[in-house]
Amino acid sequence: MLKFVLTVTCPTKRGIVAAISQFLAENGCNIVDSAQFDDLHTGTFFMRVTCVSEEKATLAALESGFESIASTLDMTYAFHDSEKRMKVLLMVSRFGHCLNDLLYRWKIGALPIDIVGVVSNHFDYQKVVVNHDIPFHHVKVTKDNKPQAEARLMEIVEQTEADLIVLARYMQVLSDAVCKKMSGRIINIHHSFLPSFKGANPYKQAYERGVKLIGATAHYVTEDLDEGPIIEQDTARITHAQSPEDYVSIGRDVESQVLARAVHAHIHHRVFMNGHRTIVFPASPGSYASERMG
Repeated sequence: MLKFVLTVTCPTKRGIVAAISQFLAENGCNIVDSAQFDDLHTGTFFMRVTCVSEEKATLAALESGFESIASTLDMTYAFHDSEKRMKVLLMVSRFGHCLNDLLYRWKIGALPIDIVGVVSNHFDYQKVVVNHDIPFHHVKVTKDNKPQAEARLMEIVEQTEADLIVLARYMQVLSDAVCKKMSGRIINIHHSFLPSFKGANPYKQAYERGVKLIGATAHYVTEDLDEGPIIEQDTARITHAQSPEDYVSIGRDVESQVLARAVHAHIHHRVFMNGHRTIVFPASPGSYASERMG
């Protein structure tokens, strides 16, 4: 049985859903989940459809047959094999909470990806990574060797055929060239205090200012530092009775959950770019406890 996801983006027109549904029905495909959004401000239509087919249809045949409809409706579209796991490269520096969380979710099957390697500018998590039978790549980064370090990173991306890079608290800024080359394929996580409380210890600054909410933001990486399209966010309430150490601990938990949910949405093709914003469709039923995370 073939199970796949069809993603569609196109200008708003009448008959889009009907055309897609008719094509799938005529080709022996049964729709099991569908989500759509028509952005009236931009005149852009977005749709994600999960289908199954017990006939001998192939993705190549479906793509070829769908081309005439896509051309008529000016669509950008893709058919994704639901059984094919996305190849993911993780990057980390010296804070390991997000890395460990992703490794755990991957190990128990809650995050269906192929982790093809972990890149770090430090050796802190080498043993953890190797113990998971995952290749560990140490790429030292200094002020003087950044071009060489990024060239090595891109070599690893090409060698592993990574579909996605996840910055699991990787504390080095990627160049504009890497951001452009990997556009829409790098996800970052950070606290949600920005643009306030910049620097090495944002949680201490937040404590000193009496902040009552701690949050985290996962977004796609662009040339504009920490300003890429947002995929996922969450917050946790705190009180005056909690210490700076509590702030850090709560922040770690929120960051880990938000990053995992963002990665999960991306690998299931639920995130659509809409200018500087994203359209994120809800999780499909039937994917490990309805794809619930966190």
